[in-house]
Amino acid sequence: MKVTLSQLCLVLGAVMILTHGWVLLQPRVAATWLRNFHRQHALGVLLMLLGTAWFEWNLYQEQLQDIAAYKNLMLIGFGVVGIGCCIFVRDFLSVRGLTVFMLMLAWLMCEKARWHKSDFRWAISAWAYVWVIGGLWLSVSPWRLRDWLAWATASEGRLRLASVSGVVWGVIIAVLGLTVFK
Repeated sequence: MKVTLSQLCLVLGAVMILTHGWVLLQPRVAATWLRNFHRQHALGVLLMLLGTAWFEWNLYQEQLQDIAAYKNLMLIGFGVVGIGCCIFVRDFLSVRGLTVFMLMLAWLMCEKARWHKSDFRWAISAWAYVWVIGGLWLSVSPWRLRDWLAWATASEGRLRLASVSGVVWGVIIAVLGLTVFK
């Protein structure tokens, strides 16, 4: 089944609305969970393995002849790195797994938006590139997410503002999925 840009925007919009809506409705519970996100090893393993499997699948599907001679070695090497991170890199594994998943999701967003005729596709691509820059930055210095989340959750007002912004962006993305990208 091929995912369309419209379907992707509907899913991304719904996830943004649901997650940020939960933060808006349950700020204390959400703040506690967010402050402890970087310590959630099981979630880190899940995110890392999902991101690694997704990357491996994309690499397996790649038809670029420039890497054909090395493709099997790359598949083995990246698989070992992904699984090895789950075993040997326990610090901030949830943040690192999130970054791998963010990078793969950004890839999908750019792929789906690339050929759409509407100029609104640039909103999706820009959002994806924000994730790419953020994902690369956090993969190098994962403690920054912990620090940012601590700052964002220090005040209920900050957390509410961030969650309202996320809900609004989710609505915009969902509306684009229902109308412009149809």
